[in-house]
Amino acid sequence: MSVGITSSGNAPEVSSVRLLVTMAAAGAIAGLLIVLAYTSTAPIILANRMAAIDLAIYEVLPGIERYETLYLQDGTLTSTEPAKVDGHETEQVYAGFAADGRLAGFAIPAREPGFQDPIEILYGFDPRSDTTLGLTILSSRETPGLGDKIQDDAWRAQFKGAHAPVNATKRGAIPPGDVLMITGATISSRSVVAGINTSVAHWRPLLRAYLSEGPR
Repeated sequence: MSVGITSSGNAPEVSSVRLLVTMAAAGAIAGLLIVLAYTSTAPIILANRMAAIDLAIYEVLPGIERYETLYLQDGTLTSTEPAKVDGHETEQVYAGFAADGRLAGFAIPAREPGFQDPIEILYGFDPRSDTTLGLTILSSRETPGLGDKIQDDAWRAQFKGAHAPVNATKRGAIPPGDVLMITGATISSRSVVAGINTSVAHWRPLLRAYLSEGPR
C-alpha cells in the first residue's frame, strides 16, 4: 500500500499555502496576546506611575499641603483637563500650595537622553526667583555604581535653591547656585542638568504668564 513516499524516497513537501496560513495564524494569535496583555496591564502601570508622581511632587516641593494639576492648552495653563486628541497626552505641571494657601512653586516633569536610556525627572521650580526647589529621579537605567549616582540624596540636594538655568561645575570650588557634576558619571549628571534647563526655558514664560494673569 502506498504511504505517500515520493519516488525520490523523501517525505512529501509541505504546501507553501498551508505554511503561510500557519504562520499567519501564529502571528495573529501572538499579536492578540500582546494586545490583551497590554490592555490588562496598562491601567495598573498608569496607576503606579501616578502614585510615584504624587509622592515625588511632595518631595520636590517641600512643605506643601496640596497641589493642583495644570494643563497646557492653546499656549496657556488651565486647571481644566482638556479632552484627549488621538490619545495624545497634554503637557502638564503641578502647582503646590502651602497650608496658608500660598503658592510654593511648581513641580515639573522633564525627560532627557542619558548615557544609556532617557532619564525622567521631576523638579521643583519657582519662576519668581528662578530657583529650583528640589529634584527626584522618576526613571533611570544608568550604569550601576556610576550613572545611577544621580539618585543619591546628597547629589540631588544641590538642586534645593540652585539658580536656573543651572550651571554645572566639574571640579573645584562650587560657586553659589552651581551644581557639582558626578565624577565618572559626567554624562548622566549633565543630562539631568540639561533636562532641567531645557524644561525651564519652555515653562518659565508660561508659568510667569499664569502668575500674572491669575488661575483659569
